[in-house]
Amino acid sequence: MRSIHHHIKQHKEHYIKKFKMAICQNKPVYDKNKNIDNAFKMIKKASDNKAGLVVLPEIFYYPYEIKKLKAIADDNTALLKKFCGTAKDLSIFICTGSMAVKDKDKIFNRAYLINPEGKIVLVHDKCHLFNVDLPHLTVLESEIFSKGSDINIVETELGKIGMLICYDIRFPEIARKLALKGAEIILVPAAFNNITGPAHWEIMFRARAVENQIYIAAASPARNSKTGYKAYGHSMIIDPWGKILSEAKTGEKIIYADLDPDILIEKRKILPLLRDRREEIY
Repeated sequence: MRSIHHHIKQHKEHYIKKFKMAICQNKPVYDKNKNIDNAFKMIKKASDNKAGLVVLPEIFYYPYEIKKLKAIADDNTALLKKFCGTAKDLSIFICTGSMAVKDKDKIFNRAYLINPEGKIVLVHDKCHLFNVDLPHLTVLESEIFSKGSDINIVETELGKIGMLICYDIRFPEIARKLALKGAEIILVPAAFNNITGPAHWEIMFRARAVENQIYIAAASPARNSKTGYKAYGHSMIIDPWGKILSEAKTGEKIIYADLDPDILIEKRKILPLLRDRREEIY
């Protein structure tokens, strides 16, 4: 096993460390097990390329079609155990992307962050449900999902990490709350469609990175022209200045970027947005 410490550089001035992040933009088909196998192959490849943190998309294991997701939702115990074992074997952090998780009498759109010891260190349930009627596309997530009601960050050896899921990113308050809790990195499994994606994907994620001076990973599935839901793709890793460090197109691909503590420190120093907030008036 390769230790994650081989590719993390200690930095004395800040908690975040220098490391390589990967996003696996996999292409879901109508076969859950096939999608899972493919995702784990991509995780292994990213690890072989020295990624210390690997991120998967929203509902990475099936096309994002609400009624069909209800049929495949379960407690994901076996799959989560596989993720934990893989993170430990490869000595990496894994953001599982999101899954349709049965929890008692509810189903949540839930993502997990797992550390190199194979322990779950952060869980996020999608807080904002996408109920929209767009031209040629209607999505009613509330037909199956319940809303999450909490957000948190976790301090890791890589830095302070928070998670959101897809539609959450459209609400600046929730990303700001993570930043105020200390987040330096926000991981966002997402599946924008080919209507909202071209209009808002890049603008939205870059804005959240700039206004909170954080690194953001926007992890989308690849587009499958044969499925009913057409994901936008274009997974991105963005720095605290809003620079896109790496971006996929619409096809299946692993993208990589080095997260540098000096960039975060420099941008927060020259443009102290979090310090200069006027809490007394807003």
